[in-house]
Amino acid sequence: MTATTATTETITDRILAFLEEVGIPVEAGAPGEGSLLPAMTVRHGKLIYDPERLEWPGDLLHEAGHIAVTDPAVRTSLSEISSNPAEEMSAIAWSYAAALAIGIDPAIVFHQAGYRGGSDSLLENFAAGRYLAVPMLQWYGMAFEDRTAIERGAAPYPHMQRWLR
Repeated sequence: MTATTATTETITDRILAFLEEVGIPVEAGAPGEGSLLPAMTVRHGKLIYDPERLEWPGDLLHEAGHIAVTDPAVRTSLSEISSNPAEEMSAIAWSYAAALAIGIDPAIVFHQAGYRGGSDSLLENFAAGRYLAVPMLQWYGMAFEDRTAIERGAAPYPHMQRWLR
């Protein structure tokens, strides 16, 4: 086992433990044909991933973010990720907050092979406190924008009030 493999396994284990803790079901298995990512898919509200094919462990957080921000009335039947831009941005913001909560570098989530070449821009904006989709997370009851957090005496995003919508 190389140092890189050991590090990847540790990060994957930390991500999986976090997802279990916040209530997002994850199962090792074959994602099946036609999945958006080669190593994972969402099936009936559960994140299915192939540990042998998992190249980017941070993708687990992004896909879990889609599950987390899905309307709870349909979450258990979710088998196709929405193309809704608000939900996509919310999943991005959720996965950034999750990376911080786990204590991993957000660059593990926003890696160079993803985000259509926009990972550097996302990382730069998050690092500068220019957060996207926080109004959506607040509307979902998951996090607070700065002003609302001050009014309520609560921690603002990237702290999450709840991990599931």
